[in-house]
Amino acid sequence: MARILEIQLPGELRERLVQGHPWIYRNHVPPAFRAQHGAWLRLRCGSWTGYGLWDAEGSIAVRVYATHTVPDEALLAARVRAGWELRQPLREAGCTAYRWLFGEGDWLPGITVDRYGEYVALATYSSSVEPLLPAVIDGLRDCDERLRGIVQRADVLWGEAPPADLVVNEHGLRFLADLQGGQKTGLFLDQRENRRFVESISAGRTVLNCFAYTGAFSLYALSGGAEAVESVDIGKGLAEAAAANIKLSRLDGRRHRFVTADCFELLADYAEQGRTFDLVILDPPSFARNKQSRHAAERAYAKLNALGMRCVTPGGLLATASCTSQVSQEAFKAALAAAGAQAGRQLQIIHEAGQPLDHPVPAGFPEGRYLKFVVGRVMG
Repeated sequence: MARILEIQLPGELRERLVQGHPWIYRNHVPPAFRAQHGAWLRLRCGSWTGYGLWDAEGSIAVRVYATHTVPDEALLAARVRAGWELRQPLREAGCTAYRWLFGEGDWLPGITVDRYGEYVALATYSSSVEPLLPAVIDGLRDCDERLRGIVQRADVLWGEAPPADLVVNEHGLRFLADLQGGQKTGLFLDQRENRRFVESISAGRTVLNCFAYTGAFSLYALSGGAEAVESVDIGKGLAEAAAANIKLSRLDGRRHRFVTADCFELLADYAEQGRTFDLVILDPPSFARNKQSRHAAERAYAKLNALGMRCVTPGGLLATASCTSQVSQEAFKAALAAAGAQAGRQLQIIHEAGQPLDHPVPAGFPEGRYLKFVVGRVMG
């Protein structure tokens, strides 16, 4: 093995490293330090010692993998299996689509693995972790003998490519999943249990689902007995994809319509017209990619939710989400309070949630808790 370079880190990092934080940012590394991209490093911070992969390119300079030694194939395989065992309740519930490995949440920083039926979609957030993939792939195959293929976007890493019409099951509903071309590898898996909650509150309601993508929240609303559901998204081909999912799940497509439009503009138009719904769902994409954009994101959430509240029938419900990691749970709720003031409404929160079982977060890694989901009654 090549000689392992060592970095002495600032003492101020020791507490969070001891608590298990998996990232070391570039501004905490000595400016003159140089290493080969993807090289293992020994990390020292006071009495703490760790081992991590060097990233020569991004804002995260080192991803910490272990404290005692450089991880070998056996350790990586053990973490893959631990991830497999954690998701057992999902398999028992008949869910065939879930996140098998959630990077830092499963102590494999920079690597995510989603399982869709008999296929796996693997993604990395830095090329520095690519050398670990053979061991991870071996671990995946050892856990699940039914696997037929492992892909990384357009590349087949092992086995066969998944079919374009792959169908997965989620709590009794069926969805098409495009592993090699779809956003979020085909389905937004982190909202699974939040969709199920929407199902439980949809009976007899008129529903507006904004940023609908391929209609997952809409399917759950229909399944829950919604009187009528309107899905809105600006993306091309999404109306057809949502219709296909509704047909797959044998739901009543006559109670659903898809509007291809900008959600901000449509909500503003509906608010101006006085058109309201018993339940409005807002699940937008992230509004910030870095800390510098945090305040702009909070303002965007306030604007969006103010429009949404104006489209809720008095006494009706708003189900709203944020996947912006830079916006905390409390900051998101503050944005909702600001939205209520802008709209002349008050939001009575009745339910809060975040990420499901297959998106775990180490206690010492608050950045990993990115998803916020709030349901509230809108009062005039």
